[in-house]
Amino acid sequence: MIYIGAEVIVSPLGDSAEANWQALNENRSGIALVTSAGFNGEDIHLSKITGLNGPLRFQQLVIKALAALEQRIDASILTSERTIVLISSTKGALDDHLSDQFGDTCTAVMQRFGLAHLPMVISNACISGVLTLNVAGNMIEGGQYEHVIVMGCDVASDFVLYGFQSLFAVSDKPCAPFDAARNGITLGEGCGAALVSATQSVFKNTPLQLLTGTSANDANHISGPSRTGEGLVRSVARTMQKHGTDANDIDFICAHGTGTVFNDEMESIAFNRLSLQDKPLNSLKGYFGHTLGAAGVIETAVCMQMMRNGMLIKSLGYRDAGTSMPLNIIQENEPRTLRTILKTASGFGGGNASLMIRNL
Repeated sequence: MIYIGAEVIVSPLGDSAEANWQALNENRSGIALVTSAGFNGEDIHLSKITGLNGPLRFQQLVIKALAALEQRIDASILTSERTIVLISSTKGALDDHLSDQFGDTCTAVMQRFGLAHLPMVISNACISGVLTLNVAGNMIEGGQYEHVIVMGCDVASDFVLYGFQSLFAVSDKPCAPFDAARNGITLGEGCGAALVSATQSVFKNTPLQLLTGTSANDANHISGPSRTGEGLVRSVARTMQKHGTDANDIDFICAHGTGTVFNDEMESIAFNRLSLQDKPLNSLKGYFGHTLGAAGVIETAVCMQMMRNGMLIKSLGYRDAGTSMPLNIIQENEPRTLRTILKTASGFGGGNASLMIRNL
C-alpha cells in the first residue's frame, strides 16, 4: 500500500492545511483585485499571498512549506538516502533567474534540510502536480525510494500573467468554473506539499491511501484541449482500470475547472463519456485561482482535508450550467462520508492526468 499524508497548503487563505480548510469551509476566496497588475496597467483579479515580496519568492514558499511538513512526519526521514523531494512547478523562480529558474532553489532546499539527494523538478504545464504525485507513487512501487516528498509551487509572475493575457484567457472577474458566464482564468500562487510513503508509521497523523494514476496526451493543440475530451477519458479510464474500480466507486470528483470556455466544456464531455456526470464535482480555482504547477498538489491536499472532515465544498463562482453536457456541480457545502475521490488535471500541450485517494 502507498500512503499519502502530512499535507501542507500555503496560500492567500493561510499557511497550513487546517487554516485553508477553515477558509474553504466558510467559502472564502483568496482572489482579490490587484491594481495596475496587467500588461497595460490594468487592474487584474489575482490570488496573491500578502507579505510574499521581494526576491526569491518561489524559494521562500518551497522552504516554508517543507519546514511545515517536517513537523508532521518523522523528521529523520528527510536526510535518509531512501527519501527524495520532487518539486512540481511550471515557471519556478523565473523572476529571479531567467535562464535557470530551479537550480538555486533546489540547492538551497538540499542544504537547508540536509537532504541526501538534490530535489528533482517535474514541469509539465498544468498537469505537473497530479503527474508528480503519480511519479512519487511509481517510485515507491518500483522500490526506488521508500519516501517521496512532493512539493507543488508557483508564483504569479508578470511573464505568466502577460502570457495568459496575450491569449485573451484572463477573466475580468473572479473565475467562475463551469458557469454559463465564465470567461477565463484567474491566476493564483501558492505551495502545496505531501509525503508519499511506503511506511505508515512515519506520519504523525493518520495518512490516506494513494491510488496512483496515469496520464494521457491528446496532442490536440498547443493550448487548446481536445473537443472530445479524449485524453482525459483515457487517463481516468486507465486509472480506474489499474485499481479495479469503476464509476460506482467514485464518491467525488475534484476537477481541473479553470473557468475557460474550452476547458470546462471538454471536462463535461469527458466525465459524461466516463459515466461520471452524476458524481458530486467541484473546481477549487474559485478559492485559489489557477496555481499552475502547484494546482494538482494544493487541490489534492484539499481533497484529503475534505475526506478527513467529511465535507463536500461548493464550487465557488458557479451559478448556472454552462456546459453542453450535464454535471453535478456542488452548489452548497454538504456533509458527506468520502471513501474514494478522483482528482484530475488538464493542461497546455494536450496533457491530462488523474489519480485517486482512498480512506483507509
